[in-house]
Amino acid sequence: MSVIVTGADGYLGWPTALRIGSRTDERVVLVDNFARREWVESIGSTSAVPIASIDDRIARASDELGVENLSLVEGDLTDRAFVDRLLSVHEPETIIHTAAQPSAPYSQINGERANYTQHNNLQATRNLLWGLHEGGLEDTHFVETTTTGVYGAPEFPIPEGGATMENQGERDDVPFPAMAGSWYHLTKSHDAANMRLAHKQFGIPISDVRTAIVYGTETDETAADPRLATRFDFDYYFGVVVHRFCAQAVAGYPMTVYGRGEQRKPFVALEDAVEGLARLAINGPNARPDDHVVYNQVTRAISIVEIAETIADVAGEFGLDVEVEHFENPREEDETHKMEIENDRYDDLIGGQSTTFEEGVRQILGTLVDHEETVTTHEDRFLPGVLTDGE
Repeated sequence: MSVIVTGADGYLGWPTALRIGSRTDERVVLVDNFARREWVESIGSTSAVPIASIDDRIARASDELGVENLSLVEGDLTDRAFVDRLLSVHEPETIIHTAAQPSAPYSQINGERANYTQHNNLQATRNLLWGLHEGGLEDTHFVETTTTGVYGAPEFPIPEGGATMENQGERDDVPFPAMAGSWYHLTKSHDAANMRLAHKQFGIPISDVRTAIVYGTETDETAADPRLATRFDFDYYFGVVVHRFCAQAVAGYPMTVYGRGEQRKPFVALEDAVEGLARLAINGPNARPDDHVVYNQVTRAISIVEIAETIADVAGEFGLDVEVEHFENPREEDETHKMEIENDRYDDLIGGQSTTFEEGVRQILGTLVDHEETVTTHEDRFLPGVLTDGE
């Protein structure tokens, strides 16, 4: 038996694979087609932190961490024949599915990228679910990182998965309605529905991990050697807001808050995101469901203004003088929305938050100061602009 980690070359997938490998003797199969590197390059950006080749990463995991159970299978999950071979050969006990085109802004660039995002993300998930069913592997625990973006921005506290609907005096628990705000987020809404259907029809145990905005540059494992580092994107299309603000601070740019910036967004530190997925993978206490379970992978909601102010304060520790400026918001969103989101199930899974937001910002700035030249060389990517392929 084995654990399969898809998207294992990615920002979240790589440190998750490392942690799982360090905690189990089972084979950990890393699956990726390395498209993330191509997507980022196509919009003229790069990872601020140099990324070693996957072969070098696996070798360093052995040398530095004593992790000997990682192996690579390169392939495209949208190819059904590849997926069927992957599953039949490795017969996974658990699949941690982190592979996806993860950028909402990238999916919004044009129709071609919207179509690509939807085909890539949905086809991969369907292939895996049907592959498990038709391969007689319905006992495999299927864990996917979807997104808290499927919830949209309702004016009431967001439950951990479902909702209660009342109509004409009758009440029932129903899946939370899809309220996605981008072509990317909608793929995860569809994935959530497909996973629920796969559990109902095939009996596959499902953990739908609705991942918040993940921030941070390292985990205990990736910090052991520079060649174990995970990627760090800071551009408009692939860099989450915390990363982009920190990069702007290092480059001497004012942090660009869109609109009033009082809206709160859900966040989780990389360390806390990796820990949850690792616990689900190795079937820790109460981690493997018999049913379909939804986790809100979030530790707290933070306003955009609070993010900028916290970064500005911590930046002073590094001798950086940072200003906060407000720009017209290019996105359609409520700039004062006070998001509340329940996370009791996920908090119980990881045993409580391990990293505060301020600690995470300090870690990011410390890393980026060491890679200031890369950040400043690509500072034109902080804001949306003309793409390198002319689109």
